[in-house]
Amino acid sequence: MTAIQISNVEKSYKGFKALKGVSLNIEEGEFFGLLGPNGAGKTTLISTIAGLIRPDAGSVRVHGHDVVGDFREARMRLGVVPQELVFDPFFTVRETLRLQSGYFGIRNNDAWIDEVMHNLDLTNKADVNMRALSGGMKRRVLVAQALVHKPPVIVLDEPTAGVDVELRQTLWKFIARLNREGHTVVLTTHYLEEAQAMCQRVAMLKLGQVVALDTMPNLLRRVSGSQLVVHLKSGALPEDLRHLVSHDEHNNGNKYTLRVNDYSEVEPILARLRESGAVIDEMQLEQADLEDIFIQIMEEGKQ
Repeated sequence: MTAIQISNVEKSYKGFKALKGVSLNIEEGEFFGLLGPNGAGKTTLISTIAGLIRPDAGSVRVHGHDVVGDFREARMRLGVVPQELVFDPFFTVRETLRLQSGYFGIRNNDAWIDEVMHNLDLTNKADVNMRALSGGMKRRVLVAQALVHKPPVIVLDEPTAGVDVELRQTLWKFIARLNREGHTVVLTTHYLEEAQAMCQRVAMLKLGQVVALDTMPNLLRRVSGSQLVVHLKSGALPEDLRHLVSHDEHNNGNKYTLRVNDYSEVEPILARLRESGAVIDEMQLEQADLEDIFIQIMEEGKQ
């Protein structure tokens, strides 16, 4: 079953086209990454999914429910953690979560509220007023608010922006558990290492358009960004291998960084070094990561 269906969505603000015919499907149970630089349209797209913005054209459905025509049913199936810290300063943490439950017509769910607070390390803050919490604790409450009605689809918009390592670990442990239990998770983040570790599939937005949409392994394979780093104890790099040296490489003594596209290219390089009389002191293979892919894709088309 498709959790979120986005079809030819367009949105403009005073002549600026934030979304230009975006189409993609997010399947039930996926951990999906939505990535892009500032101004790419990520927040506009998330706001459209949440029903906070009406698209100029196209449609968005959550579990088959149109976010405009069937807003109530779509919203019941969606939990959104916003990027901004928005909170009511007059309530405690527990009161805030009970109030949020009431927006969805849910009563007497203190057992679930207690479980959510426990998993986000909020239990000892349950009776503390929201305005007395640190920024990291307030962000934990935002996550808890998004989960009080047990939504099958969870959207996280920069959930770890400006928070400490402890919260990141706590949050990802809980979100990973919910994903294993069948919840669909959509993540936007500027921390690409988080996306690489968590996401099964990724869409990259650039200037309001999808410029890449694939599984994480396929994305990692499509980049010529792997590097073989060799430290030579003696000898020098043969001339016929120098075309593989990275353009931005500033060789430090006998250290060389060579571009490789596949594991099969490593052994011929090592054989050529041995043949030339060079002796390797140290060697490591550094694979391309999501940041390499992101930069390459965002640079494509630039003059």
